[in-house]
Amino acid sequence: MTFENVGPASGIAKGTALQVEVDGVEIAVVHADDDNFYAVRDECSHASVALSEGEVDGCTLECWLHGSRFDLRTGEPSGPPAIDPVAVYPVEIRDGDIYVSIQPSNGVEP
Repeated sequence: MTFENVGPASGIAKGTALQVEVDGVEIAVVHADDDNFYAVRDECSHASVALSEGEVDGCTLECWLHGSRFDLRTGEPSGPPAIDPVAVYPVEIRDGDIYVSIQPSNGVEP
């Protein structure tokens, strides 16, 4: 599995998300409230808007348009209007930098 450096971990404050692009795929990298970093496809499965513009709550990311929440660990929505999961990508922290793979860990295609 290949990982790409997307920047310093210090560049994403706890409780926020940042949009990055890896090999043409837009990904939301999230510094969750549990102090871990997660990466999900930066597009709501319901309305095709950027999830990185939504709010982080615990280990979920809320779509700003219609309020769907996605579990950052599994990509599963917690309820309507979204019914389909978003792709989740493996994340590693190496020497203070965030590395993301574009091979989804949950089997959902980008």
